[in-house]
Amino acid sequence: MTTSYQPSRPVARPNDPSVPVGSSRAETDAGLVLGGGRLVVDELEKHYELDGGEVPVVKGVTFTIEPGMFYSLLGPSGCGKTTTLRCVAGLETSNGGRITLNGRVLSTATQHVSPDKRDVGMVFQNYAIWPHMSVFANAVFPLQVASGRLPKKEARKRAMEALELVRLDGFADRPATALSGGQQQRLALARALAHRPRLLLLDEPLSNLDAKLRDTMRNELRSLQQRLGITALYVTHDQSEALSMSDRVAVMNQGRIVQEATPRELYFQPADRFVADFVGRVNMIPAVVRGRDANGEALVEAYGARLVTPCPTDARTGDDVTVTFRPESVRWHEVAPDRPNVLPARVVRVEFLGEIVEYEAEISSAGSAVGRIVARGAPMNAPATGSAIHIELAPSACRVLTA
Repeated sequence: MTTSYQPSRPVARPNDPSVPVGSSRAETDAGLVLGGGRLVVDELEKHYELDGGEVPVVKGVTFTIEPGMFYSLLGPSGCGKTTTLRCVAGLETSNGGRITLNGRVLSTATQHVSPDKRDVGMVFQNYAIWPHMSVFANAVFPLQVASGRLPKKEARKRAMEALELVRLDGFADRPATALSGGQQQRLALARALAHRPRLLLLDEPLSNLDAKLRDTMRNELRSLQQRLGITALYVTHDQSEALSMSDRVAVMNQGRIVQEATPRELYFQPADRFVADFVGRVNMIPAVVRGRDANGEALVEAYGARLVTPCPTDARTGDDVTVTFRPESVRWHEVAPDRPNVLPARVVRVEFLGEIVEYEAEISSAGSAVGRIVARGAPMNAPATGSAIHIELAPSACRVLTA
């Protein structure tokens, strides 16, 4: 098998009518040009038959991914995120709702376009590499067996371009089983990209890698997606992956999207307790609304102290609420500063984690311990276990969640 093919430049589809005006395009070093499709999922429903009844798994999920966007579905196991992805891929038949790509209907309650006709590529969690084939054969095989398959020369050309994209062109003759975990992940990605899809679907593709390689591969994957300009829908339960890679993130719980936002908005402005707790570490302390100041900020009582914090307009005086804030937003002082939102505390635990130190402080009121706060900071500026300190919570770093 000859694998010394050098791709021509550029490989383009300038007159492709399936690409809407405004679709993103990018030309890679391999000469491959892809356009990003616009995916619209509207009121998607999916249920399974179990013990003679219907079990709803996806309940009215709605979202739109603009061309060239990296969009993540984030949530715990069983929340419906992978089922949603499989419905988009055509691997599952939906029970309701509508899925369109570039305006073309892929799925309704009565219509279902088969996976091979959807113009999507998919990378599975276990990569689904064919162990008896070479690297090149893994990349070219789907092109050779697809309906309306390409001429042999064109299929080989596209397969080598895809391998070059992921820097595996030099391994084309190697057995697929001789690749490392990271290389197998790249091979699965090359295979998904070889037929030049408008939408790339990724189902937890990094979960089988070790922590250090996972960090490397997520940077490579995001960089490649941006260079290609391809639209990507990514499923993960790892909040650090979703926050670091995505343009927008939808958090799912029990079959529904509970919040969709940019990573920064999601992290600092969670919509409810579930999102706040699932996306990163967070402190949650019970409080009562006592009024509002001249700027409209809420005055809440928590742990025996008055705190100033932004607050939803529907929160009324006397309401029980929850104040949330991230550990890294906490500041500590040996002497209490003359500012609002300062609480006396005693350090009960200090844990060195390398680039950061995490410590736990017990908050006191009228001489009694009333609660604990977890904080994180630079290792060169950490309090000692047992020391008396003053915890400062910046008003802008706090968020009030109503019931």
